[in-house]
Parts: sequence; C-alpha cells; structure tokens
Amino acid sequence: MCTALQILIQPQSVALISGHNLRLSCNAVGKSPVQYQWFKGKDEVPNSFSPDLVISPVHLKDAGFYICRVNCGEAFEFSQWAQVDVLNVARSYGHSYQSLGGRLKLVIQPQLQRLHVGENLQLECGAVGRPIPRYQWHRNGVPIPNATKRRLMIPHVMQDQHGRYRCEISSSTERMWTNEVDVVIDDVYAIGGGSSDFFLNSLPEQLYATDKVALLIGNLSYQNHPQLKAPMVDVYDLTNLLRQLNFQVVSLLDLTESEMRNAVDEFLLLLHKGVYGLLYYAGHGYENYGNSFMVPVDAPNPYHSANCLCVQSILKLMQEKETGLNVFLLDMCRKRNFHDDSTPNIVLRVTANIVFGYATCQDAEAFELSSSGFTNGVFVKFLKKRLLDDEKITVVLDRVAEDMGQFDATKGKQALEIRSSLSERRALTDPILPGDSADLAHTLSRQWAKAHELPESMCLNFDCGAQIKLGFAAEFSNVLVIYTHIVKKPEDMSFCQAHVTDFSQELDVDPKEMNRETPEETGIYFLSRTLPQHCLYTRVSSLQKLREELVFTVCLQGTYPAMDDDPVHWTKSINIGKPLIARLDLHRAVRRNSCLQTCMMPHSPSHSPCHSPGPEHHLHLHHGTHQAQDYSRLSPQQYYLGAVGGCGDSCYENVSQPHHECAYDSAPGLSVSPGRLSIPIETTDDIDELQAVFINSLQLQQQ
Repeated sequence: MCTALQILIQPQSVALISGHNLRLSCNAVGKSPVQYQWFKGKDEVPNSFSPDLVISPVHLKDAGFYICRVNCGEAFEFSQWAQVDVLNVARSYGHSYQSLGGRLKLVIQPQLQRLHVGENLQLECGAVGRPIPRYQWHRNGVPIPNATKRRLMIPHVMQDQHGRYRCEISSSTERMWTNEVDVVIDDVYAIGGGSSDFFLNSLPEQLYATDKVALLIGNLSYQNHPQLKAPMVDVYDLTNLLRQLNFQVVSLLDLTESEMRNAVDEFLLLLHKGVYGLLYYAGHGYENYGNSFMVPVDAPNPYHSANCLCVQSILKLMQEKETGLNVFLLDMCRKRNFHDDSTPNIVLRVTANIVFGYATCQDAEAFELSSSGFTNGVFVKFLKKRLLDDEKITVVLDRVAEDMGQFDATKGKQALEIRSSLSERRALTDPILPGDSADLAHTLSRQWAKAHELPESMCLNFDCGAQIKLGFAAEFSNVLVIYTHIVKKPEDMSFCQAHVTDFSQELDVDPKEMNRETPEETGIYFLSRTLPQHCLYTRVSSLQKLREELVFTVCLQGTYPAMDDDPVHWTKSINIGKPLIARLDLHRAVRRNSCLQTCMMPHSPSHSPCHSPGPEHHLHLHHGTHQAQDYSRLSPQQYYLGAVGGCGDSCYENVSQPHHECAYDSAPGLSVSPGRLSIPIETTDDIDELQAVFINSLQLQQQ
C-alpha cells in the first residue's frame, strides 16, 4: 500500500500549431515507484506511461482535453485537466519559441468578409501560448455577448450586423488585439449601387504580403567602444510586437562583423517576391555621404567602412529578391565618420516600396534613457506604442515622430527622420497570402524554424533516487536559459540541489552568475515572470559562436544526516545538440559575394522632411570623431541622457566629469591635451558653467 502519493507538477493547457511538438507533464512522488497513464477524454492514450506525454508532430485531431492518472500501489490520483488547442496555420511559425515563458503569439488574423443577408458570418483568429488564451470578440468597439471562442459564428446575418470586427486575446498576464476587419452585408434584393456597394467600394484595396520576415540586431557589449544598454530591451520588445504581426523574427545580440554578415545572408535567404522584409538595428553607427553603416561589436578603434555593414548594400540585395516592402529601422547615431574617407558607390533600383525610419536626423545623435533598471531607447519608447496600428507604415512612423517631438527630454536634440519611396498603402498589419513560390517559402521557412527550436525538457534520474527536471527557454535567438528543478528528493537525504557546469569556452557564461536562485541574479530580466519557480537558473548567450554540439554537466549535490551532512556528488553529461541559432553556424567564414562589404555610391529614397528643428536648434556635441573617446570611467547607473557622436541607440556621457579624451586632432572647438579629457561641446571659458548647463539640459526623471 502506497501512502503520501502527491502530484507535484500538473499538466498545463496549451495552444499550439499543427506540426509542432506537444508535451504535457505530470510529475508525482510516493513511497514506492509511481506509474502513469494518460487519457484523452475517457480514452487511454496508447503507450503513454511516462510523466511526459509527447505527441510529435501534433495534428488537428489531437486537440481536446487530457488528464493523467498516477498510481502508487493501490493508491491513485488524477491530475487536473489540460486543454490542447491545435491551430491549422498554413505557414511555419517555428520561430515562436514554444517555451518563451509561454507568452502569447498571434498566428491567425481575421479576414475581411462580404456576405448577403441571411448568410452565415464566420471569423477566425488564433494565438498560441501556455496557458491557453482567452478570446472576446468586439464589433465597432463593443464586446459581443457570448462571443468567447476563437471562431465567431453568426448565423443568418442581417444588414445591421455589418461593421468593424476584432478580437481581444488575453491570458493572466498579457493582452493583445487582432487586426480590425470590415464585414459588409449586402441586401440580397439590391441590384447594385446600394449603400453597401458604396461602403465596400470606399474601402482601400487590400494589399498582401507573401510572407513577413524580420531581422533584429542589438549590439551593446562592444570590445573597443562604449558599452550600450538599451539595445537589449529594444530588441526584446520589438520581437514580441512583430510576432503579433505574424513576422518570422530572429533577434540577435552582440554580433561580430562576420556574424552580422552571415546573419544578413540567412535573412536574405528567406526573402522572395512579395515578402515584407524588416531590418532593425540598435548599436553604434555612422552615416557618410547618405549611406548608413552598422558597427559590429568587434570593430577596431577607429573603424572604417570595411569593418562595418552598409545598410544600402543590404537594401540592394533585398531589391534583387523582388520584395513587397523593405523597412529599415535604424536606431543609431548618424554623425559623420571622419576616419572613413572611402567613396561610396552603389546603384539601387528605383522601387516604390522602401521605408527608412531613422531614430535621429542626419549628422545627429540618438539617445537612450539611462536608469538603474532596463529602459528603452528614445526611439523604441515611442515606436512600441504605435507599431501594432493598422495604418500605412509611413503613417505609423509619422505618429511616432509627433510623439517624440512632444518629449521634453530630447526636444531639439533628437527627432525621427523618415525617408520613403512607398507609393502604396502597405502596412505591417497586412495579411499574408502565399504567392506562386509558396512551396519554396514553406521549405525555407521550415529550415529557419529548425534554427529556433528549443531542446526538449527532460527528467534526469540519479542513482541515489533523486529526480531532476532540466528545462529550457529562449530569451533571444542566441540566448538560452537553462533551469534545474528538484522533482523528487530521497527521504534520507537532508539537502538536494542540482546545478549545471562545464560549458564550452566559446560561449558567454559567467561562472559567477550561473545556477542562481532568481532569474535576475543571472541576468535574465525579461522571462523572470514566466519561468517556473524554485529552480536554479543559468543564462547562456552568444550561441552563434558554438561550433560543436552543446555538451554540459548536470551535477547533483546531496547531504545525508548519517554522513554528518558532508556533500555527496553525482554527475550526468548532457548533449542538447545545437540549440536555437547555433544551427545556422553564423561563425563560419563570410561569403563575401552575398552581403556586400561597403557602399560605393550615395543613394537614398526620396526624402521626407526631417521632423526636427534646424541644426541651429540642436544641442551641439561636435566630437570630430565619434569613436575614439575613453569611456572607461563611465557608470551605467547614471540618471542622465547620454549623447555621444557615433553612439548607437544609446550611450552615456558622464557629465559628472569635466573632460573626455578625444583622439580627433582637428575638430573645431576642441582642446586636446595628453592625459586629459575634454568635453566635446561648444567651447567656453567657464567649464563649470558649461557642465551645469549640460546637466540641466539632459537630466531626466527615472522611469
């Protein structure tokens, strides 16, 4: 007879896409070995005798309610019910990390409908996540009673039921909205020319993307230049927003030159006719002769165009793919690089589908809001409030520019600039309609999806009788979170703990920040609310550097009263292959014929007016060079707005120290002397007065 049978881990309801892997977990402990049997409804699931029920791949027929019976001798317990909702989505969403804290991801948008009176209205939306999301449909902004399913069905519609429909999707911690779509109801007796025909004809023509792909790069840990902070927050926030718009997203932090070029190559492989391509970059940068350069984390000091990636050369390659929309969001400074005297020379095709959103105007800096915590840069602070708007992308950016213009902290210092040749009303919210190359797109998408799959969680059984759960989550495409949880501790053991160790030296793993009791202690700030509790957490970054399969050791440490609580150790070697972006081998040699090294000719799409006052109204921070200053004394805890020529979307100006070293020999208004730092601002005889003015103009309230 088994007593004290207890279920420790209950299965959780989940919504996922057909073709993905379903895993439900139920873990229990008892006085003797425990047996498991899974059920779907009243029926036993064949060969389901383990704590984890895995269905790979899952199909529509697998949707339903599941429960697990746990037996220990003659005693038994049933777990709680878990609902499984399987969504049928034509395209691959493998990029949506299944265990990214279980966050909601919108994968099915409702579509415009035109019906006759008496026909049935059917609208469908869908999101994946854990726990399973809740739905509430709205018409003209008003909730529809009892409309709480993914599919909205209204039989025998009447003309007064036309309008704009959308659905609110929520979980216990999140809320999102679908696109708002028009439902037109024609009078069955009308012969045309009626009000409904006029209503339909007044609607803008629906434009489609054959797919949506986004590459997000945030460089912050520079080897030879000031460290940045906001790019990590900005990339994370934009990743989640773009996924709600059905973009395939890869988000990468801290890439070297070769890694950036190879990441762009992989991005270009996913582009084909009609695809919406979006590139977001946050980090150090500069602009020469109208061409923008992104600076890798390993760029030398000073850097030149040969060390950087030219955005216009990437645009040229995107144009060759006949994309439907090319969007560049560049969150970096645009100061001139006086160390780079190369002559740009590249010819772009004339296409009416290019949009540039610059975080700041030409020859100006971009700022971040510095605080003791993590905050967005100024650009993304306002962009994320507008990105989901169902409007033409240039209209969205115009509104962001207006919002930024009302921000006192950067008024007159930073203003969004938009350059666009877009002639159609293309929006990031446009639906996806695969074109003639749908099979090719699906193949490429599946290949990309494989590079974003997490390792399966696993239960490890040790000889001492302890059982450990090893779990994984993804913070970014190249950042893996590993956590260990004690599922079963032997009764004669007074203490039991499992930690991970012995990682490859290629990876960025700080031994001092491994196996911590809270996610924040190990640098995991964005998943802390959604990771399981009572675990030890480790953050493994720079996965793109991994050349071989990831092998590490799980070490179990236990103590026994009978042994005077001297620790005893057991180890297991774990091989999880190449997780996430490591499968793409971004460390490989660069194919120079794919991502061009430099721009050779000035070019830009047609200019829209810069949303800022003229240069005479800007804070003058003329650095001459924007990269060769010494920032080793700067503290990331300052509560100031940093502005440094050539900085990325964020960097710090330590206004508490009166001087900064500048290596540019002939910058006007600068006094350079060996061993001393000079503030690169307009010259003045009274440095104390200048510093006070600078602090007053830049100081911000902590957010």
